[in-house]
Amino acid sequence: MFIFDQLKRDDKGLRYLAITMFVGCVILCVGLWYIQIVSAREYRENLHSQVLRTVRVPAVRGKIVDRNGTPIADNRPIYNLDLYLADLSPAFRSNYTRLKKELQPVPERRAMVQRWARFRAITNITGRVSSWLDRPIQIAETDFNRHWNTVRALPLPIMRDLTRSQIARFAEKPQSIRGLDLRVEALRIYPHGSTAAHLLGYMTRDDSSVENEDAYFHYRLPDWKGRSGLERMFDRQLRGLAGTKSIMVNYLGYRMDETFLRDPDPGGNVMLSIDLRIQKIAEHALRSTEFGDQVRGAVVVMDPRNGDVLAMASAPTYNPQAFTRPISYHSWTNYYSNADLKPLVNRCTQHQFHPGSIFKIITALAALETGQLNPAEQMWNEGSYRPHPSSRPVRDLAPQGWYDLRRAFIKSSNVYFIQHGVKPGVRDMMVKIGRKLHLGEATYVLMDQVTKRNYQEVGGRFPKLDQLNARWRHGDTVQLSIGQGPVSVTPLQMAVMISAIANGGHVLWPRMVMEVAPNDPESSVKRQWIPPARVRDHLGVSEPHLKILHEIMQADVEDIDDGTGWRAYTPGFPIGGKTGTAQIEKNGRIVDQTTWFASFGPVQSPRYSIVVMVESGQSGGSTCAPVAGRIYKELVKLEELDRQNLVRRAN
Repeated sequence: MFIFDQLKRDDKGLRYLAITMFVGCVILCVGLWYIQIVSAREYRENLHSQVLRTVRVPAVRGKIVDRNGTPIADNRPIYNLDLYLADLSPAFRSNYTRLKKELQPVPERRAMVQRWARFRAITNITGRVSSWLDRPIQIAETDFNRHWNTVRALPLPIMRDLTRSQIARFAEKPQSIRGLDLRVEALRIYPHGSTAAHLLGYMTRDDSSVENEDAYFHYRLPDWKGRSGLERMFDRQLRGLAGTKSIMVNYLGYRMDETFLRDPDPGGNVMLSIDLRIQKIAEHALRSTEFGDQVRGAVVVMDPRNGDVLAMASAPTYNPQAFTRPISYHSWTNYYSNADLKPLVNRCTQHQFHPGSIFKIITALAALETGQLNPAEQMWNEGSYRPHPSSRPVRDLAPQGWYDLRRAFIKSSNVYFIQHGVKPGVRDMMVKIGRKLHLGEATYVLMDQVTKRNYQEVGGRFPKLDQLNARWRHGDTVQLSIGQGPVSVTPLQMAVMISAIANGGHVLWPRMVMEVAPNDPESSVKRQWIPPARVRDHLGVSEPHLKILHEIMQADVEDIDDGTGWRAYTPGFPIGGKTGTAQIEKNGRIVDQTTWFASFGPVQSPRYSIVVMVESGQSGGSTCAPVAGRIYKELVKLEELDRQNLVRRAN
């Protein structure tokens, strides 16, 4: 009543205020009536048409580091520019209205005009961004339409891996173009280029779920999967677990809101037994042959005390970084279609070769163990050996003359070792020692950790004792005695063999990976430690016979006049070695050869076993021994440098 009494008085200001409040109330009531009564159906439909969509968000991939903690495979953040289509709806409608007036399409063609309108708006924006950031942007209309029709709720990537100056320009005016946003992504990088490429392997795009992840997602952000090497072997541990993001999508297909349901669980780090410094030394030495970068060969450096693989080099090589982006036609052709070079093949484990004369180490040991060989006894070499009167003779590159074990070994006489190999009991002992070395079997150094299958290593070929039956011919024994015929091996297997000779007869499991460590204590990746010096078998041979082998192998390197391995000689670092050349025959003709040098040092207390293999080389002595010599000389320098650093830290 007080209010109405005041209004009856002649107070214009109060009357105007009352009228304004009355009009505001009327407008508010009309608005509520329109929203709740007139537009109720529309809002109900919009509410029902809003749906939740799940997005798979990949985790950051774990690192691969060498034994000193130096990253060989790492990640770096890259900044990408995305365009949110929901913010461009006004531009889409404006373009469509303009084109509709210009073209006046029939109803059947309006959908096509809408596509043109959207793509024209996108090209206008990308043109402005390209001029602004000084970088060309090309988006194909088919790619944009595919994105619109399939993943409209996700942003459209328009520029990848911005430079620092481009990031700075965007940061100055982040809202200058509507819909733009900066997104950070982890990019897999290989900071040392092609170094250890075959060991690391390469990755390809794979957005599929892994174990312990949700199987169904509406959308999947780009992810990677290891396809070879350690990237494949430890893919589950390196990959971690993807996270899950929920986004609300409206009836137009645009993103309205998003929430993380589960954060990504980053992958674990893998520490290798490889020493990156030695790996680079081995690869550089392998390329120093007469073939240069076109060399087809392999180098394995192993610690004979514990089986640690310190370097594993294969050539020719490739750059795994090439697979983290769209690969060029030239690279694809070079990697997959080059039947001779085969750069994607790890020759250390995935190719098998006849060992040639380096197998004479086993022949000599078998003859010594059976008592059929007296190291001091002289034997006449006629220059060839004929298994049967009608068979083709096996020629000897060593000259005619009298040979004892030392001279036959350093001259690599075929006839001498064949004559001892065919003696009673020696053949069976050769096979027995070969089986103790697990020739013909994989080392499982690159076994897939999930499937437990050995995709990346061949076992080679070697006879079993029960195969020495009536079908075994005298010629097979002849060929086996000199590393030809029924025996083929990998360079890694030969590194295991030479390590067993060096360490007193312990056949070790080669160790490539030392540890898998999680990045987070609560990570799903469990810590895994692979112990060193795991003994797989024992040769069971006498120590004096191994000592005899050590002496003649050292003579092969240090005898400048007669030794075939003298090019590996390293002053102050006594080396024991054996050269080898294995012939490759097709249709009865020699078409190629494989050259070898197997060695260890220092002889008195071996710390390194080095095996070098080169396809189509001149000989083991002239092609492979110099490669090993370069590696040994660099190892001596490296040890001295480490000693000086240790003294410096101690002081």
